[in-house]
Amino acid sequence: MADIKREIERKYESDDSGLPDLTRVPGVAAVLDKGVVHLDATYHDTADERLAASAVTLRRRTGGSDAGWHLKLPVAPGVRDEIRAPLSDTLPAELTALVRSRVRDGELLPLVRLRSDREVRHLVDTDGRLLAEVSVDTVHAERLTGSGGTAQWTEIEVELADDADPAFLDKVDKRLRKAGVRPAPAASKLARALTETAPGGQARAHGPRAPRKPATAGDHVLAYVRAQRDALVALDPAVRQDTPDSVHRMRVATRRLRSTFRSYRALLDREVTDPIGTDLKWLAGELGRDRDQEVLAERLRSALDDLPAPLVSGPVADRLTAWSDTAHHTAHGRLTGVLDSRRYLTLLDTLDAVLADPPLREKAGAAPGKPLAKAVRKDFDRLAGLVGRALGLPPGEDRDTALHEARKKTKRTRYAAEAAAPALGTPAKDLVKSMKSLQSLLGDHQDSVMARRTLRELSAVAHAAGDSAFTYGVLYAREERRAELAENALPEAWETITEDTAL
Repeated sequence: MADIKREIERKYESDDSGLPDLTRVPGVAAVLDKGVVHLDATYHDTADERLAASAVTLRRRTGGSDAGWHLKLPVAPGVRDEIRAPLSDTLPAELTALVRSRVRDGELLPLVRLRSDREVRHLVDTDGRLLAEVSVDTVHAERLTGSGGTAQWTEIEVELADDADPAFLDKVDKRLRKAGVRPAPAASKLARALTETAPGGQARAHGPRAPRKPATAGDHVLAYVRAQRDALVALDPAVRQDTPDSVHRMRVATRRLRSTFRSYRALLDREVTDPIGTDLKWLAGELGRDRDQEVLAERLRSALDDLPAPLVSGPVADRLTAWSDTAHHTAHGRLTGVLDSRRYLTLLDTLDAVLADPPLREKAGAAPGKPLAKAVRKDFDRLAGLVGRALGLPPGEDRDTALHEARKKTKRTRYAAEAAAPALGTPAKDLVKSMKSLQSLLGDHQDSVMARRTLRELSAVAHAAGDSAFTYGVLYAREERRAELAENALPEAWETITEDTAL
């Protein structure tokens, strides 16, 4: 079973490859020499280096205290999650699954071998607690494919200790720079190795390329589409690992993509985007199986915790936990299968193809102001019609359904405004804020509808088991009241939104 370690580090180089006196770093009581470690790592990637292009590394390393397979996923500049698996002769299945959204049908091959002589020092405080590990690495890189060459360099690496304050690295950085040490030009050893050992000196650019500044209406829409495509790919490993909130974030990216294709049909060819929208709807639905249950479980647990003890009758908490755990396990197992499916991987390929050769219509080449504002306003006007219809219905199932439809249109309007905001500025940004507020209000109402449905089911199970159903009834009544409050707040909230909308 793989384990995960958050890695926070900085890399440097020095003309004399030396290490200055680090006892002068504030907070450091001693620098302990831990000797030399010999490391031998083979990095795997596709022939076209898809992992490296996403700043992802996958290696098999021997030597040191953590020999084994290591997958490193970027979190932020200088921060990566290192997922480890035991040493073996073949690629661990649990790691290859985590790179499937990036590799897809590509074959993982050994591309580069790095052998390093690592001089290790520990920076400790007055209590002997480890603050950071500093190493001077003499690296020999060898390209394992084609007619690639070799390279050699020396670098300094400073890695923050587990649970240490990240601000400590700034203190080390200040001392190193004062001594003439400078940040390394490459973000990782692999990035430098790929560049310096590339066949014939033809190195690929590694890491995300900065896209050109959007100029046309189509540029702005595609920039938003690209950001959501990137989010899908990046969130895939987190969803597989069942990381909190990852399913929600991936579902939002999926919905943003689908909404963008629908809102900006005047700019994008529907013959291309409508089939993609069908697959995105499918994916959002699969993600929703887990997410909807997660939201309900959190809501019901919180509501139960808020009840005075005399109102809790029977094993309500235990029954809720059992329902939640069983549903989550089933949903997550199904979702993992979805992420391995041909339909999902083909969807990612199709999104790549759309960005590589955009299906732009003639209006997409226009200046962004008018086309983007028109699309956003069209969504807002449709939302206004749905809100008006819902407010005209009496409380009950029909109004609940109408409010749910309004909620979905609120999201679509919000996402359209998000895509347009870089071009339209403050009016679009203000609309995004208004739609977030309305989405929260309508979302609370819809969550109440779903919570009451679940409470009825749990109550029936409790009754059949001979347990008291009293507490489920209390919770049901409270959910009814929450829905009523949301409905009562809607007219004033909507009036404020319509008055403030400037698009």
